Amino acid sequence: MGSAYQIQDQGGLYFFMFQVVGWADIFSRQTYRDIILESFSFCRSEKGMELFSYVIMTNHVHCILRSKHEKLSELIRDFKRYTSRHVLKEVSINTEESRKEWLEIIFSYHAKYNRRVQEKQLWTHDNHAVELSSNEMIDSRVDYIHNNPVKAGWVEKPEDYLYSSARNYAEMNALIDIDFI
Repeated sequence: MGSAYQIQDQGGLYFFMFQVVGWADIFSRQTYRDIILESFSFCRSEKGMELFSYVIMTNHVHCILRSKHEKLSELIRDFKRYTSRHVLKEVSINTEESRKEWLEIIFSYHAKYNRRVQEKQLWTHDNHAVELSSNEMIDSRVDYIHNNPVKAGWVEKPEDYLYSSARNYAEMNALIDIDFI
């Protein structure tokens, strides 16, 4: 893998895209989105994550974050490991999940081709990490993140989407706290 999307500065500010394997639309269900939110909140309070912007789409998550402890790679690893474990467990025990068989096929199939994963895989290996080194880059990525649900046709205004930090920036009731840029 090339170094274009790798974390070079462990204390730097980065834009990330965490993609679900096979672009499976797992986050179309609230229960799985809530696992992501809970993990963001935990990482902010207990692991030194500074979360500046995020959006949870159906098959990927965008965020801008930094590690207070200059251990960004470890923070991302722990976040993805925790969310993967809990989302996959929830899929397996959720009796309301009508797509359970299909999702488990996708997650099992992708795990076969990753020697780091045993049975099922939720996230792709790549994080699409882009270091944000200027105010223009930061503003551009925050706008990109917040406008994802608008471009998808789900909402008219970014702050109308519940699972996004656009609500925080609009000073509206939000689902989790963030750090402001």
